[in-house]
Amino acid sequence: MTDDRGTGYTDHEGSHWYDADAGPLVRPYAMTGGRTTPGPSGVRFDLIALVDIADDAPGSAEESLLGPEHRALLALCRTETQSVAELSADADLPVGVVRVLLGDLFESGYVTVSRPVPPAQLPDEKILEEVIDGLRAL
Repeated sequence: MTDDRGTGYTDHEGSHWYDADAGPLVRPYAMTGGRTTPGPSGVRFDLIALVDIADDAPGSAEESLLGPEHRALLALCRTETQSVAELSADADLPVGVVRVLLGDLFESGYVTVSRPVPPAQLPDEKILEEVIDGLRAL
């Protein structure tokens, strides 16, 4: 399907960066500047890690200097706290790209990340059952 100008470009889910024959015109490596890992802080973004806007995030003037993908992720985080997997799906971006972009936002102070609790640090099931039994006895 082509547009009215006959260029071969179509609106794919509202995007003008889509060519019906070639697919997306902006490749993932272009969005991340060729990077494949989040910034130098070494932060990890598990698929279930929760991302939220930082309380002391930089203002909108600084945000205007960010790329469109960064701003799209921030807009998604403003609506509600979301996991990395949800952000990837909602932004229609590969998870690897979202991790790199979130690394940029994290290091710039725009977002906070809550990592999932490792299973080894969760309370033992037997202890929880004893607590429940104790509460029922009250």
